[in-house]
Amino acid sequence: MDFQTIVFYFLSTVVVLASLRVITAKNPVHAALFLVLAFFSAGGIWMLLHAEFLAIALVMVYVGAVMVLFLFVVMMLDINVDALRSKFWTHFPFAALVGVIIIAEMAAVLLGNFHETVPNPMRGADGMPLPPGASNTKELGR
Repeated sequence: MDFQTIVFYFLSTVVVLASLRVITAKNPVHAALFLVLAFFSAGGIWMLLHAEFLAIALVMVYVGAVMVLFLFVVMMLDINVDALRSKFWTHFPFAALVGVIIIAEMAAVLLGNFHETVPNPMRGADGMPLPPGASNTKELGR
């Protein structure tokens, strides 16, 4: 297993665990901070895919603007979390059903049609393959 694969699995694990903590955290501020961690890890995965522009856009737009604004709003409001959590168990069966359906759909897609293919070379704006070492960010600027 090469280094990129190890980094991918590490970042994927961090994204999944941080996402779980977003929905299970008792404090809304902690949930927002775990969402920031998930965004940074997703940006790292975009970097592994050589999509630098998307990684920077994710971090700048979502973490830099949206999450900071959300964090300030959550910190300014006095939210009664106990009242929100009181009806959790009444909605849980429907949420569990939706979760099982989503997992079944993902399994059907991944187990049915998932196979490795040879990646196509990146194409430039003129349709020609990019030379080795070229960056899609530079191509986007061109």
